[in-house]
Amino acid sequence: MRSGAKVAIVGGVFAVVVGGVGYGAYNVLDGLGGGGGDTGTETASAKVRTGPVTDTEIDEVSKKFLKAWASGDAAVASQLTNNATEAEPILTDYRESAHVTKAVITPGPAVGSKVPYTVKATVSFEGRSKPWSYSSELTVVRGLTTGRPLVDWAPTVIHPDLAKGASLKTGEASAPAIEAVDHNGNVLSKEKYPSLGPILEALREKYGEKAGGTAGVETWIESPNESSPDKTLLTISKGRPGRLQTTLDANAQAAAEVAVKKFSQASVVAVRPSTGAIRAVANNPATGFNAAMQGKQAPGSTMKIVTAAMLIEKGLASADQKIECPPTAMYYGRTFKNLDGFSIPDGTLTTSFARSCNTAFIKLIDDANDDAALAKEARDVFGIGLDWKTGILSFDGSVPEETGGEAAAQYIGQGTVQMNALNMASITATAKTGTFRQPVLVDRDLDGRQIATASRSLSPSVSQQLTNMMRQTASWGTGRAAMASVGGDKGAKTGSAEVDGQATSNSWFTGFSNDLAAAAVVQSGGHGGDAAGPVVAAVLRAGS
Repeated sequence: MRSGAKVAIVGGVFAVVVGGVGYGAYNVLDGLGGGGGDTGTETASAKVRTGPVTDTEIDEVSKKFLKAWASGDAAVASQLTNNATEAEPILTDYRESAHVTKAVITPGPAVGSKVPYTVKATVSFEGRSKPWSYSSELTVVRGLTTGRPLVDWAPTVIHPDLAKGASLKTGEASAPAIEAVDHNGNVLSKEKYPSLGPILEALREKYGEKAGGTAGVETWIESPNESSPDKTLLTISKGRPGRLQTTLDANAQAAAEVAVKKFSQASVVAVRPSTGAIRAVANNPATGFNAAMQGKQAPGSTMKIVTAAMLIEKGLASADQKIECPPTAMYYGRTFKNLDGFSIPDGTLTTSFARSCNTAFIKLIDDANDDAALAKEARDVFGIGLDWKTGILSFDGSVPEETGGEAAAQYIGQGTVQMNALNMASITATAKTGTFRQPVLVDRDLDGRQIATASRSLSPSVSQQLTNMMRQTASWGTGRAAMASVGGDKGAKTGSAEVDGQATSNSWFTGFSNDLAAAAVVQSGGHGGDAAGPVVAAVLRAGS
């Protein structure tokens, strides 16, 4: 303990007061050699221990670390980790940048080598203070070179949401708070709609000043990259939030939140085909990465909407034309097959689309006489890859120009095709109306941003054939069960996408009902209609 420090023990908790700044932790009288400041440096002749850390070592080093951290001694605390170089500046910033002026850290019982703890802190900035509580955990490991028990360093030791490269800050917020509302004026909060947490933070960063509010004083996590917005952890003094109208729909959003929670990893987006207005965005997990709008994955057979449009536009097929659907098909030495090796004797393009026959589409690739035809169709008609400006960061899909077997894989949504729920909802919306309308989360008039436009629309004939095939899929095809509860003019397309290292394919589903299109993906969900289908149906029922 530092010379001259005042110590008071109250109910087993001690407080250290240094320079007028108080920190606290459980009073631990350990046997590691002199209390919290001892780093336990070994001599050259000391024997290096090996093997798993013991219960005693876990208990002693975790309490020793928490004690040093709570007393504000970043130098000592960092030396009790296996990466002092990275740990010390973050521990220092906890006091100097986050302005934590008091901390009581209470460890709980260890679970294996992990030690949970609660932090009850006070954050003070320019004469204003507020309590701040949260929980986290650390793991004790044996040092690779010293053999000492050490805290396995990660920024999450300081706060569970602190990622590598991010930092804790306290000060005047960089942007005023917003009161986001849906298109009907209903207030949207992250407490009621958890998936909107990262989205509301992103909207605040971009439109807080335009919305007319005033900034408050906050503690936040400053993100190291644009793909993840800053995250507010504590509001010390509130500013005046500005009102920001979004295109979202509270009913559709509520249904989306409930639907994705049925799976460990799922995302869904709903879009209005006639305008491009985004009506719902939901993810599970709800915090962190916005997979619904930023994800990049192969979409499986939902991509056949684009493939069918290309084939019909080129005159290579039509909805009622007879199309061969054998159990397998080969292209440039690569073999493609249908689920369980099924075939469709004497079927049409509609039959193959509705039953999701892969080989029917692969068999037609030679007739296209242009390996890049699908990439061009995706870009020129469906707006894929045109740098969408939705209002927040989003990924606008990718269909690279490929050749040979890789080009064939793209026909059925595999290979190098990358999409997310937003992209597939937009593709369905374009098929429904014949014209790409770039999805937006806030009106473009708010900031005058340039909205992406496709170079051409589908002809009424092609659009009608596409939507009729989707209607058949929802009526008697692979989307029948999922869409049975959806009313109105409805259509669908199912998909499953194989992913390297996953035993079960990802489940994809996209559909429309009246003037609402939605798409969902469920990680390791299997067939499209089984997992993603009910998610889409729930949103369509609520929002259409």
